[in-house]
Amino acid sequence: MTVADAVIIGGGIQGCSAALHLARLGAKAVVLEMAHAGRHASGVNAGGVRTLGRHMAEVPLAVAALEAWHRIGDLVDDDCGFESVGQVMVAETDAELTRMRSRAEDLSHAGFLHEEPIDSADLRRLVPAVADHCVGGLVARRDGAANPFRATLAFKRKAESLGARVREGVRALGIERVPGGWEVDTDDGRIAAPAVINAAGAWADRFAAQMGDPVPLQAIAPMLMVTAPMPRFVEPVVIGGGRTLSFKQFRNGTVLVGGGHRGRADRASQRTVLDWRELSVNAESACALFPIMRTARVVRAWAGIEGRMPDDIPVIGPSGRQDGAFHAFGFSAHGFQLAPIVGAVIADLVTSGRSRLPIEPFRIGRFRAAAG
Repeated sequence: MTVADAVIIGGGIQGCSAALHLARLGAKAVVLEMAHAGRHASGVNAGGVRTLGRHMAEVPLAVAALEAWHRIGDLVDDDCGFESVGQVMVAETDAELTRMRSRAEDLSHAGFLHEEPIDSADLRRLVPAVADHCVGGLVARRDGAANPFRATLAFKRKAESLGARVREGVRALGIERVPGGWEVDTDDGRIAAPAVINAAGAWADRFAAQMGDPVPLQAIAPMLMVTAPMPRFVEPVVIGGGRTLSFKQFRNGTVLVGGGHRGRADRASQRTVLDWRELSVNAESACALFPIMRTARVVRAWAGIEGRMPDDIPVIGPSGRQDGAFHAFGFSAHGFQLAPIVGAVIADLVTSGRSRLPIEPFRIGRFRAAAG
């Protein structure tokens, strides 16, 4: 039987970040990944490094994570393709702009100044190609984007260099509470540790139930598409204020279009099926904000498998029922940016029982009544 300081179920960026931060604190973890690191949500998302438009409960974590992204090379010895190009949320109506200004004011009262309202002229200085009807928006100037697969592998490699073991192609079959901690049964033997961390993404509800923490998780398949290279026309990442749209142009001219439109996820086969009607809606939104996109040629589309919670914010923190059990899942298609700080939070919880940041809104017990 293998013995470790912690077993982490899930080798995406959250699991690898937790392993890295545990190793920095002197604790050696074994990470179990049924496929390969970055196979699902972590490696195939849009790579947004976004504080802009976050749920209010996520803002403290997102702001702290952004500071880590601006020093990401110090953490993982790789810049992860991170570029601080800013992110802009576009308002297409006066009502949307009013809501954005109100949000920025609420954030300011809470002590956060990263979201700045902009008028029509400011918007066009930042995003000259935006459609004429757009009236302003919000900007987070230090936001940006990174390469998600590269980042996931960077977290994995750095964790391994510090003593963590990432076992890819190894499936966790079950979790058992034993004296002194936990044993995890896998298809390649058993592992014993005082702590177990559930970072299993769209499969996390199965392990949460075995810990006594049943949750109503939904497996979703957020879709993305990319175009052939186009002349450079947009610098920051753009998101829709009244549309489900995320939009960015790479240095090679290709344009990535996402925003949460979903295909179908099959957890059993680990496969996704694209919904072409939804993709067409996504394309129409891109053309509405950027008329130049009417000439774009889509060359590829794909979807990852992610876990969504009913309130669209993650589960982060200790089990509500068992000592030595922790959760980091349900990021609802916007967890990539949070990974550097979520890993640190989990490592602190495992080693000291405390979090440096507020995580009460993410407690797993908030679903107890719904899960029965």
